[in-house]
Amino acid sequence: MASWLGGLGSGLGQSLGQSLGQVGGSLSSLTGQISSFTKDILLEGAEEVGDAATELHASNSRLREIESINAAQKFENERLKKVCSDLEEKHEAAELQIKQLSIEYRNQLQQKEVEISHLKARQNALQEQLQKVQTAAQSAQLAAGVLPPAATSASYVPVVRRSSGFEGDDMDFGDIIWSQQEINRLSNEVSRLESEADHWKQIALSSKVQGTNDAEQSEICKLQNIVKELKQNLSQEIDEHQHELSVLQDAHRQKLVEISRRHREELSEYEERIEELENQLQQDGVSADAMDDSKISEQKKNAQSLGGGKVEELQAVKDLEDEIRKLNHKLSSAKEENKILQKEQEMAKVEKIQITQEYENLKSDFSMLQSSVAEQDALLKEQEKKLQSKTSLPEDVVRLQQALLEAENEIARLSSLNQERLEKELTSAQHKNESILSACTEDQNSELSQLRQDLERKERELNESIAERETLIAELEELDKQNQEATQHMITLKEQLSKQHTETDSIIKQLKFDIDFERKKVSELEIEKVETIKELDSQREKLSQCSYALNDLHISKQQLQDNIKDLREQLRKAQDCNLHSKKEIGQLQQRLKEREEELSVSLSKLTEKSNQESNYTCQDLILKEREVEIAKLQNDISENKQLIEDSEKSLSDLRTENGKLIAAIEELKQELSDAISEKNKVYLEKDTVVEALKMEKRQLESELNQAEKRLLEQAHKYKQTIEELSNARSMDTTALQLEHERLVKLNHEKDFKIAELKRSIEQMEIDHQETKEMLTTSLEGQKQLTELIKEKEIFIEKSKNQALQVKQELEEYMKVSKKQDVLKQNLEEKDRSLAVMKEENNHLKEEIERLKDQQSRSVPVVEPKTLDIIIELESEVAQLKVIKNNLEEEIEVHKKTIEDQNQTTVQLQQSLQEQRKEIDESKFQCEQMNVTHERLSLEKDEEIKNLQKTIEQIKTQLHKERQIIQTDSSDLFQETKVQTLNGENGNEKHDLSKAEIERLVKGIKEREMEIKLLNEKNVSLSQQIDQLSKDEVGKLTQIIQEKDLEIQALNARVSSASYRQDVLCLQQQLQAYVLEREQILAVLSEKTRENSQLKTEYRNIMDMVAAKEAALARLQEENQKLSNRSENSSQDMSRETIQNLSRIIREKDIEIDALSQKCQTLLTVLQTSGTGTDNGSGGVNSNQFEELLQERDKLKQQVKKMEEWKQQVITTVQNMQHESAHLQEELHKLQAQISVESDSNSKLLLDYNGLIQSYEQNEKKLKSFSQELAQVQHSIGQLHNTKDLLLSKLDLVTPSVATTSTISQLPGIQYSAPEVLSDESKLLQKELEQLKKKLQEKDSTIRTLQENNQRLSDSVATASEIERKSQEGTESEMRQIKEKHDVLQKSLREKDILIKSKSDQLLSVSENLSNKENENELLKQAVTNLKERNLILEMDIRKLKEENEKIVARCREKETEFRALQETNMQFSMMLKEKEFESHSMKEKALAFEKLLKEKEQGKTGELNQLLNEVKSMQEKAVTFQQERDQVMVALKQKQMESSALQSEIQHLREKEQRLNQELERLRNHLLEMEDSYTREALAAEDREVKLRKKVLILEEKLVSSSTAVENASHQASLQVESLQEQLNLVSKQRDETVLQLTISQDQVKQYALSLANLQMVLEQFQQEEKAMYSAELEKHQKQTAEWRKKAENLEEKVVSLQESLGEANAALDAASRLTEQLDIKEEQIEELKKEGEIRREMLEDVQNKLMKLMNSTEGKVDKLLMRNLFVGHFHTPKNKRPEVLRLMGSILGIKKEELDQLLSEDQRGVTRWVTGWLGGGAGSKSVPSTPLRPTHQNIFNSSFSELFVKFLETESCPSLPPPKLSVHDMKPLGAAGTGKTSSTPSNSQMQDSAVSGMSRRPDTNPFLAPRSAAVPLKTPASSSGHLLMKPISDALPTFTPLPVSPDASAGAVLKDLLKQ
Repeated sequence: MASWLGGLGSGLGQSLGQSLGQVGGSLSSLTGQISSFTKDILLEGAEEVGDAATELHASNSRLREIESINAAQKFENERLKKVCSDLEEKHEAAELQIKQLSIEYRNQLQQKEVEISHLKARQNALQEQLQKVQTAAQSAQLAAGVLPPAATSASYVPVVRRSSGFEGDDMDFGDIIWSQQEINRLSNEVSRLESEADHWKQIALSSKVQGTNDAEQSEICKLQNIVKELKQNLSQEIDEHQHELSVLQDAHRQKLVEISRRHREELSEYEERIEELENQLQQDGVSADAMDDSKISEQKKNAQSLGGGKVEELQAVKDLEDEIRKLNHKLSSAKEENKILQKEQEMAKVEKIQITQEYENLKSDFSMLQSSVAEQDALLKEQEKKLQSKTSLPEDVVRLQQALLEAENEIARLSSLNQERLEKELTSAQHKNESILSACTEDQNSELSQLRQDLERKERELNESIAERETLIAELEELDKQNQEATQHMITLKEQLSKQHTETDSIIKQLKFDIDFERKKVSELEIEKVETIKELDSQREKLSQCSYALNDLHISKQQLQDNIKDLREQLRKAQDCNLHSKKEIGQLQQRLKEREEELSVSLSKLTEKSNQESNYTCQDLILKEREVEIAKLQNDISENKQLIEDSEKSLSDLRTENGKLIAAIEELKQELSDAISEKNKVYLEKDTVVEALKMEKRQLESELNQAEKRLLEQAHKYKQTIEELSNARSMDTTALQLEHERLVKLNHEKDFKIAELKRSIEQMEIDHQETKEMLTTSLEGQKQLTELIKEKEIFIEKSKNQALQVKQELEEYMKVSKKQDVLKQNLEEKDRSLAVMKEENNHLKEEIERLKDQQSRSVPVVEPKTLDIIIELESEVAQLKVIKNNLEEEIEVHKKTIEDQNQTTVQLQQSLQEQRKEIDESKFQCEQMNVTHERLSLEKDEEIKNLQKTIEQIKTQLHKERQIIQTDSSDLFQETKVQTLNGENGNEKHDLSKAEIERLVKGIKEREMEIKLLNEKNVSLSQQIDQLSKDEVGKLTQIIQEKDLEIQALNARVSSASYRQDVLCLQQQLQAYVLEREQILAVLSEKTRENSQLKTEYRNIMDMVAAKEAALARLQEENQKLSNRSENSSQDMSRETIQNLSRIIREKDIEIDALSQKCQTLLTVLQTSGTGTDNGSGGVNSNQFEELLQERDKLKQQVKKMEEWKQQVITTVQNMQHESAHLQEELHKLQAQISVESDSNSKLLLDYNGLIQSYEQNEKKLKSFSQELAQVQHSIGQLHNTKDLLLSKLDLVTPSVATTSTISQLPGIQYSAPEVLSDESKLLQKELEQLKKKLQEKDSTIRTLQENNQRLSDSVATASEIERKSQEGTESEMRQIKEKHDVLQKSLREKDILIKSKSDQLLSVSENLSNKENENELLKQAVTNLKERNLILEMDIRKLKEENEKIVARCREKETEFRALQETNMQFSMMLKEKEFESHSMKEKALAFEKLLKEKEQGKTGELNQLLNEVKSMQEKAVTFQQERDQVMVALKQKQMESSALQSEIQHLREKEQRLNQELERLRNHLLEMEDSYTREALAAEDREVKLRKKVLILEEKLVSSSTAVENASHQASLQVESLQEQLNLVSKQRDETVLQLTISQDQVKQYALSLANLQMVLEQFQQEEKAMYSAELEKHQKQTAEWRKKAENLEEKVVSLQESLGEANAALDAASRLTEQLDIKEEQIEELKKEGEIRREMLEDVQNKLMKLMNSTEGKVDKLLMRNLFVGHFHTPKNKRPEVLRLMGSILGIKKEELDQLLSEDQRGVTRWVTGWLGGGAGSKSVPSTPLRPTHQNIFNSSFSELFVKFLETESCPSLPPPKLSVHDMKPLGAAGTGKTSSTPSNSQMQDSAVSGMSRRPDTNPFLAPRSAAVPLKTPASSSGHLLMKPISDALPTFTPLPVSPDASAGAVLKDLLKQ
């Protein structure tokens, strides 16, 4: 049972462990994911901070990072550019070097060819000599004569294998290295052999002594011996190198063939030279001994020199001095070598001459060969006719095919080898060139080291050459063997060829037919190919165009992206500035509130003070301090204002940039749509072309398949015929030889023909592949285009989103700017209130002083009054002390606020610096744009000059024609247009809000639509006007008259003073009309000039604004002073009139700026309308432009009138200034007289009233001026009406004039108007500036007058105060003064508001102007950039064409070189064959000689002679055969070369034709485009002529109207002058009257002076008493102030300590925040762990449920062992207690008590029956294993069964295994087990009965760490029911839960408890 339970437990444990492990793994992964997710969220939270400030910091940091990256990238770009430039320079230098080297190598090649030809000539001579020697020689000499042919035979290299092709794939890297080494070795050998040849040449030159033939024979013998020795060495070396060769031959066949060919050629050359030297020696007759001695001596000398060289080198390592000497010697030897080389060069020249001669001979031979070839062809044809009946052999066909393939392979090999050779030569040349350059630059030391290296290298070369010589000798022997084999093979071939000759003839005929058929096909295919190539070229051009368009789009996209980036950066900066400004505004608002509170306090105090009569020195000091502080505050406020204005400007710039961006995006969209449409068209065309090509390709493939089938059928036929002929074939040997030769020739011809056919087929295949590649490339291009289009669409969507974002940001900024404006207004109001308070303070001070004076004079001698005054003063002193304390507190508060303001100013300065940087950048851009604008302006100025000339000429004609013209209907359309524009202009002036800018963007689009509609209306109106009758004209004139009446009525209203506001409105409207017309005219003439002028104006305006702000500040201060002292309203009236004048002038300046801006907007509208409308509507626009030009001139004249009127006003003001100066002088005199004459004070007052009346008269005069202004405006309105009438007349006149007038005058017209206009505009600007300056001067003069008036008023006031003598009078005067002061303040505020509004308007206008300028400049830049790009592209195309031409020329040069090389190769191959034949003949001779010698020994001399003769005859025949064969081969190969050259030339010509056709098509298109453009220009010129004629007519009418207007204006001006003179006379009379009054007043003053002296005596006594009082109080106050200061210092120290504590607290808070973050993280971890715990608990519950089910399944079953133990125990127990045992067994088996009692009541038999029955029936019950009973101390038989059972249970309950250890922290005490919640168990009865019902959950403990399963509690609860043995078993089996048995309780009691349970 224990084992079974253990197994179950282990299985469960494993499964649980696995499942839990899986769960744990999944949980860990889950938790990891959750933690990462939470981290991300936290990071996002950290990033998405709520505060704007933190966002700003984050964005700033990002900006800095981006800027740093940008800077790094810029730096990298610059570096890379430098590197690129360096590399380009190097590349150019390298190309030049390569060219030079290639030229040198070509020269060298030519020299080599010359040498070869020279050597050939020598060889022929030597052969002839040899033949002579052979005939003359004896038997001994014959043996010697074998050597030269043997030597020649050595030149043949035995590698005549022909491979089907070189397997490039099988080559290893090691093989390549080996082959390179071989090449190097062979090159070294060549150099060695060249040196040997030079040596032989020297010997030949030096030795010219004659000798005998015996010496020659001996030398030949010696040479034969040397050859034998060399052969032996060769045989040894061949054995060594055969293994290497066998391995390497397979991999490098082609390379070895090439190398062997080269070596054959070189060896043959050297051997020929050796033979020549030998012949020369024979001729000269040099003795052999002398030759041997000379050779040996030379060799010894060489060896000694080499040995000496080695010794010297060893010494040179030790001693550098010796080396230098040796090197000098070497240098001299090098010079000698140079001389020798020069000699060789001369020799080469001689050889060249010989070669030319040989070339001519060869040509003649060739011509002979051609004639022979023709003869042979005729013979062949005859043979072919004979052999028509016979059929050809298949073997011959196969062989011919093989021969063809081999020939092609050879050609391919030759070409590849030639290319390799050229490449090697180029590389070597490059290396040499580099070494030469380095050698030139290096010093003598480097030269010395090079010479040392040369010595060592020469030694190495000697060693290598010796080794290579040996290898070459070995190769020579191999070549001899292979030569023999080749000769045998040739003989067999001859026999085969003689058999095949007849068979091939028939095959050749059929091949010819096939060739002709195939040629036709090829020609057709070529024609199709040419067509396809043309189509492909056209497609390529289209593709290139598309690619250009795409490139342009890419560039524009990049520019847009850059612009967007810049805008974003600027937006970020603006956001920063906005945030700063918001903060500052908040601070300023707080300060304003504080100031308002302070002001209210100070006002209350001041009112108290004004009631008091005394003054204190302390109070004065405090007031002065406060004034200083207020001045500082004012400065701070002005700085803040400037900063806010700057920020507004930057915002406006951003808005304009956004507008530009939006326009650019729209343009891009249009371009993209156009590009997409073009691409779609291209795709359709390409698809059609591709389909056509595919069809053609299929046809070609089908034709090729048919041709292949035919060829196969023919081949089968040929094979059959060859087999039949081979059976019946036998010919004589003599005839076979002749036929063989003919066959060889025919074979070669057929080979060449077949090769040509194959080449043509290959070319077709190549062309087919090329077409395929073209198609694939075109498809790829289409795919790329589609991808690009997708990218563009994505980009457009992105850009749209970006634009929307930018719009949203702009709207936000607009809102912010509105808020700022509101705050600004609040600030300004506060500033004004401050200024008012200051003025009131000043007034109060002055009044107090006056009161003092009055008191000092008017106080009587009565003592009680003085005592009362003293008491009052004491009370006031007490009050003042309290006030002083309050003021001190306020001062401290003010200081704090000032400090805060300083901090904000610092921040504002930083933002200002950033903005300044941005402004500098924008200025730089503006300057660049100015340059472009100036260019354009010059061009336009020239055009306008020409136009003006034509206008002047047309004027003369118009004067004559004007008399005939009658009035006609005016152009209604124009009036409507002007009105709409005026309405818009008015709106722009009044509503310059931010929303208006957005409305303007929409308005521009709406206007474009309106203009289109208006153009259509205009056409219809023009038709209607033609139909209008005279009645309609009359009606129109009546309408105009009514309007004139209305205008007059309005002017009448304007003349009245009450309608001034209406006058201003009317003025604005009139100026709007005037200036709007000026705008439209400026589109044509002044546009380009205005940009530069407006910039200067903008700067001037900025300076003016700054100056005006300063002037405003001064005016405010002066106004305060004026308002304090002024009692007369006349001063205010004069000031108002002057200010009205200045205001009018300023308004005009502002309007001029606004209209310049309007001009730009209208220009854009006109441009859009001009592009949008058709040709008909274009004509209408031109008419409008002409009308507008006329209006422009009229309005200019009106402006001149206005300027004249301004000058008149200025003159009047100057006159006033002069009068004011006179008055000042008189006032000084009057002040002097006032002190003397106080009696005449009353008269002076009367005089002063008179002065007031004069001022009022002046004011009336000014009103009359304003009326005159209204009259001028009325005249302007009349001019408008007259202009409309004239325009209507002109509309009828112009068509007739246009046909007749100046077509011939156009070319000389275009150059005067803009200069005049520009001069006029400059003059206007100068005059405006002068007026502004004069206005400022007038303001200063008015201020001086006001000060003088103030002085007068002060003196009058003092006099009047003395007369009144009472305090009541003074109080009433004070009230009056206050009322006047309030009135003045109100007027001042209104003026300030007006001035600020005008300045704001000025700023907005200037900003708009700058924005428009920027837009124009950007557009012009874009145009110039596009032009530059076009030019660059054209230059690139030209360069590419030139490069292509160069490449073509190079290709031709390469082709010529290749042909020359092929010819040389052919000649060499012929030479080789001849040599082979000679070697073969010499071998046969040698054999013959040996036979002869043998026969001589036997004595058969006669036979020998016969044999010799036969041999000679055979040799001669062989030589003749060979020569004939060689000649034919050379001729055939030359023909082949010529044909290939002709084919290449034909291809080249075809390509040229294609190119020329393409160029022709392009030129045609270009011509058509040019013609279209010229026609357009001609039409435009005609339109211009018509327009200009109309303009001339209009200008003349304007001149007439302007002259009348000028006369009227001059008349009015003269009237005004007269009125002003009258006024002057009146003023002078008034002045005389005032002088009389002054004299009277001076008398009165003298009287008053006496009374004043008396009063002063009394005052002095009183003052002395007061001084004593004041001094005591002052001391007290000083003490108090000292105490306050100490208190303030203590407080400051406390504040410092508090700040420190605050810092510590902040640090602590930071730490706390970190801890809280950590706590949050820990809490999250705890929550995760809890979740894991819950999951594991659920797992445990599942396990427990499973266990419960198991328990339920086993509950009803009884264990066998238990029952057996009970049964045995029953018999062991005493008989008394057996019924207990039976009951226990019954209870276990589930028998009821009643049944048990019945059973037990029966006798013993019944029980036994029951027991036996029970035992019999219990076989099916399952047993639970248990331990057997253990004996105890008591006797087993004595103890009862129940006791034994209890003991058994106790023993079983003791745990056999130790419980697993637990951590104390993870587990609670066992007592807590039963206190948890009961788990949810199944509700059936069995479960309730079982022990699981008592099972409980422990929420506190960790379930995984519990030692037993939670299902089994350690203490059995009382509530648990069921049997003990059936309780759930723990994991640590086998164990039972211990029973808590008390020692007193008996066994029976325990059993009873158990049974109860």
